[in-house]
Amino acid sequence: MSLNLFDLTGKRALITGSSQGIGFALARGLAAAGALVIINGRDEAKAQAAAKTLTDEGADVEVLCFDATDHAGVRAAVDGFEEARGPIDILVNNAGMQHRMPLEDFPADAFERLLQTNVASVFHVGQACARHMIGRGKGKIVNIASVQTALARPGIAPYTATKGAVANLTKGMATDWAQHGLQCNALAPGYFDTPLNEALVNDPDFSAWLANRTPAGRWGNVEELVGTCIFLSSDASSFVNGTTIFVDGGITASL
Repeated sequence: MSLNLFDLTGKRALITGSSQGIGFALARGLAAAGALVIINGRDEAKAQAAAKTLTDEGADVEVLCFDATDHAGVRAAVDGFEEARGPIDILVNNAGMQHRMPLEDFPADAFERLLQTNVASVFHVGQACARHMIGRGKGKIVNIASVQTALARPGIAPYTATKGAVANLTKGMATDWAQHGLQCNALAPGYFDTPLNEALVNDPDFSAWLANRTPAGRWGNVEELVGTCIFLSSDASSFVNGTTIFVDGGITASL
């Protein structure tokens, strides 16, 4: 009986930025839990390739391409999908980017891109989906935060700012929308072996530092994010709202 709380059968889940990395792993995991997953990205070819991989594995998959930083484009895409295909029950706001440079040299245009990709996209897609969820009196929004939501590291101060904003925007979503039956939470990964972190993974000095700094002693594997995402997307989290769950091998818990 208790396992039924985690069953996503019959639910539709939109995962932004899901053609690779964490987004793709979460899409695969939600599909395994029974959801129909909606692959999203700006690159149609990459999104279709990701969808084919999951379809070949037996998943129910659709593709919905849009630029998550384009407010009007997001609204049109989400409204069109809802009208033509049915409700989006679960939204995972995963689209994000990184730019590493000392703060004193950080380009203003790169800072603006980080704000648009990492923060504004959460607002745009969150609002577009929530408008429909509110009308139905239910819905799940999972925003992907980061270990940098709580901690800073040299060279990525603007990224740290954006991920702090994601956690606080999540609190705001819950404060406004919990009364309408929505659960809005954030999942904060620690250091995971993904394309976004490729330069760090390939740096033996950094990997050694990370192993020493993280109580678990290693990089995370993206599959280890799936369980928490399923929890936040399912009935198991029906009274969990506005919180950020860190999946980081203990790095935010230790000095």
